[in-house]
Amino acid sequence: MNYHVLTLFPEMIEQGLNTSILGRAREKNLITLQTTNIRDFSTNKHLKVDDYPYGGGAGMVMQAEPVYKAYEHVKEQMGSEKPLRVIYLTPQGKVFTQELAEEFAKEENLVFLCGHYEGIDERVLDRIVTDHVSIGDYVLTGGELPSMVMMDAISRLVPGVLNNDVSAEIESFHDNLLEYPQYTRPEEFMGEKVPEVLLSGHHGNIDKWRREQSVIRTAQRRPDLLKGANLTDKEKRIAREACAGDVEEATEI
Repeated sequence: MNYHVLTLFPEMIEQGLNTSILGRAREKNLITLQTTNIRDFSTNKHLKVDDYPYGGGAGMVMQAEPVYKAYEHVKEQMGSEKPLRVIYLTPQGKVFTQELAEEFAKEENLVFLCGHYEGIDERVLDRIVTDHVSIGDYVLTGGELPSMVMMDAISRLVPGVLNNDVSAEIESFHDNLLEYPQYTRPEEFMGEKVPEVLLSGHHGNIDKWRREQSVIRTAQRRPDLLKGANLTDKEKRIAREACAGDVEEATEI
């Protein structure tokens, strides 16, 4: 997976993706990162890339030309004649989900466009952006943090990035269910013991317990996810009992 980030703060992206699992993945060339400073393509002697919005209003708007030139620079470096998949981080986009992460993980190259101020001139967005994506219904100061969140989620799905590739398949949101509770040594902590079934060595019973715990946890914490989950009749009953306090959610399962 090759990431290309158009940003005003390349050092922020570099530092964010240079540690822990993603840092090791970069060292192994399982993922690559190229940051392009939009400011380098300014034609202003002060390297300004923003101006006042037409029609008035608060704040400043990033200009189209530096953004477009930065995009063309990336295309040229890649030797690509085809349009690239460009993700613009914006609260106006569709919400980023695990399903979307899986879709993006199938790409060989992804370009992230990080805006600032009041946004980016619409004309360049219309020309180069293929996906408008948000990480949630709130506003941040720029697109760098959302891009790093997305790259983290996508990278985990790239073969070899995780030491145990099975983890990416069975963790939270698998089959629209949250992950089951996890435990490690010691067996007893502050009077609370690890569930006996996890100490039994019986993998069938452990899998059954974990599945039921996932259903219960999802019903209690994210009942909205259950509408898209593939549940047996027994699991539906377990879910209804778990979220019985929320009559509306319980009746929709």
